Amino acid sequence: MTFGDPMEFDYVIVGAGSAGCVLANRLSENGRYRVLLLEAGPRDRYPWLHIPIGYAKTMFHPKYNWRYYTEPDPGMNGRSIYWPRGKVLGGSSAINGLIYVRGQPEDYEHWAALGNSGWSWQEVLPYFIRAERNERGQDHFHGASGPQGVSDVGNPNTLARAFIDACVEAGYPANPDFNGESQEGAGPYQLITWRGRRCSSATGYLKPAKGRANLFIETDAHVCRVGFAGRRAESVVFRQGGQEKTVTARREVVLSAGALQSPQVLQLSGIGDADLLKRHDIDVMVDRPSVGQNLQDHLQVRVIHRCNQPLTVNDDMRSLWRKMRMGMQYVFQRSGPMAVGINQAGAFLRTRSELDRPDIQFHFAALSADLPGAPLHDFPGFTASVCQLRPTSRGYLSIKSADPMARPEIHPGYLSTEHDCRTVVDALRVARRIAEKPALSQYIETEYLPGEQAQSDEALLEFARDTGVTIFHPSGTCRMGSDEEAVVDSALKVRGVSGLRVVDCSIMPTLVSGNTHAPAVMIAEKASDLILAEAKS
Repeated sequence: MTFGDPMEFDYVIVGAGSAGCVLANRLSENGRYRVLLLEAGPRDRYPWLHIPIGYAKTMFHPKYNWRYYTEPDPGMNGRSIYWPRGKVLGGSSAINGLIYVRGQPEDYEHWAALGNSGWSWQEVLPYFIRAERNERGQDHFHGASGPQGVSDVGNPNTLARAFIDACVEAGYPANPDFNGESQEGAGPYQLITWRGRRCSSATGYLKPAKGRANLFIETDAHVCRVGFAGRRAESVVFRQGGQEKTVTARREVVLSAGALQSPQVLQLSGIGDADLLKRHDIDVMVDRPSVGQNLQDHLQVRVIHRCNQPLTVNDDMRSLWRKMRMGMQYVFQRSGPMAVGINQAGAFLRTRSELDRPDIQFHFAALSADLPGAPLHDFPGFTASVCQLRPTSRGYLSIKSADPMARPEIHPGYLSTEHDCRTVVDALRVARRIAEKPALSQYIETEYLPGEQAQSDEALLEFARDTGVTIFHPSGTCRMGSDEEAVVDSALKVRGVSGLRVVDCSIMPTLVSGNTHAPAVMIAEKASDLILAEAKS
């Protein structure tokens, strides 16, 4: 330990990801409380964690990525799907695709309608605004002075602009701000970058707070379980440097380990399905079978085209001169392809006109590969990946043993409902309709995937099952709610015990309609107010 004695803190936060770094900053801000932040991974010193294009360098990196795999999934024809998750200060915000999207107001209205008081759109919007340092400035929807840097792509590449134009030609609206008055339409993404560098939660929230005398940060600290005095959480046990250590939380333990590890820690601590816990000789603190259930994720299915011109990142990476130019642009100007994300444009669209809001999302990238993060194709290619925004399929997660170092079982349950199967087929047809429009078709040599042979609904669904992968948005495994089966209440307190909260995407009752980093930050901003208000009372 580097923080000395006593090993007692007011708040112990487990996980330094999108949410945990926010909490560490806000709970230590007033100087009144000793705050300990525990992170299983190392510090974020690897240069590619901070260079926006470095996404590909960390996708499979064993030091900074948990590199999870799901169990063989029936909905994916028995395939095991790779699930990368950040294992470093900043968590997945240090390795993600950088996209800043909040979701749709209806998502949060639905949470409130499920009995979660305080989580309506008008109640969460101020926290989104508080978090933002948006280069567009302050307005009704955006903030300009928060820790989370948010930037425009600036000058989207030729193919990204063509994709947006093709969407408009297909009858969809252009939308310059997916986080403004309406999400619907096609346009450029805003990214969690600032002045050409990634702005993870570690960069935006943790770095400015590191010098505080009351904030302690421990890396390479793998949390094993929460300890209880009676039914009150009072300690956290973790492994560091080959030793097992225990710290005390005078006020609260907060789990911000993400949708996979927060439920794992709960189960290891005796909160979960009693039968599961007994099988692994874990004393049952609270019999709560819903811990680890309700797992949701966005499944992406990629439509890839061969490009008839050398306009893609594939071409950039095959040319020594173009790579040198990219490097020079970044080093001297913090601009060019290295300063922005891979997905520069996207769209939120309806598969059917009678729907009241978008049900699918596109991520457009001027590159192509067999899998995200895999070596790029040796031909010019671009990718329009599409995902269903609000899947009805549900999976689950459970521990395999009482060993905290053992990986949990992940059962995603992709494409297990007729609704989801129908939507993914419709989404692929929308992708093809957009590609047929002149703005984009002028750059297409041929459709590489799914390919001309896949025409029927059955063939397109089979393509989705054979090739679909995660878009990295697991959520829902510690569901917030007012019913008896909910894991946490609307104040994010774990039901059945005291002194313990969960603050991350696992608390989502339903998955938001978009990328999950911005909502995770919002959840932590709101949670910090809830925690500090209770501390004053």
